[in-house]
Amino acid sequence: MFFPYKDDNPRVLFPFITYSIIALNILVFLLQFYFMGNNSQMAKELIYRFGFIPSQFNPFDLITSMFMHGGLGHIIGNMWFLYIFGDNVESILGHIRYLYFYIFCGIGAAFGQFLIEPTSTVPMVGASGAIAGVLGAYMIKFPKAKVHVFAVVIFFITTFIVPAQIVLGLWFLMQLSSGLSSLGIDTTGGVAWFAHIGGFIVGIGSLKTFQTFHLKKIE
Repeated sequence: MFFPYKDDNPRVLFPFITYSIIALNILVFLLQFYFMGNNSQMAKELIYRFGFIPSQFNPFDLITSMFMHGGLGHIIGNMWFLYIFGDNVESILGHIRYLYFYIFCGIGAAFGQFLIEPTSTVPMVGASGAIAGVLGAYMIKFPKAKVHVFAVVIFFITTFIVPAQIVLGLWFLMQLSSGLSSLGIDTTGGVAWFAHIGGFIVGIGSLKTFQTFHLKKIE
């Protein structure tokens, strides 16, 4: 098991969008937490109202589901990965292109899960798919960037410095392995593995298009 905690890749632009996305996710989670503590039924209704449910396909929910999370560990993990890798991707795309890219990856991720489980009635929430797209873009643009990771080896915890292409490549293989092993299993909740896979692939496949997309009047 491994977990990245920083990289040595200097950013060019101050990551306004990355930090804003993180702040918005935290704000929404705090609202969810408030309702969970005061009215569990309302908290559940919020998930079902704003989460993406494949069997009740709603384009609006593709966006809102990206800013909701299922628990503290879920949001901490997602926001930490976005904090480490998002700033450099924002630097190469520019602020507005990066925002469009992030949302596009999130939508593509939801479609990835939809194609696998179109009849699912379980609401899908979380920024994981959009962030997976950011990770895919980072791996392609900065394959040699040094990433510091915590690693658990048997009963020992140690740290390594490894190239981004290895860290993120292994991350993708873990998602793929977990996704393939989940096929054919009746799930009533859990991790939307194919959203991660879909987001990662969409991020890699669309990066060049977003890099060449002109927004001179905006930026």
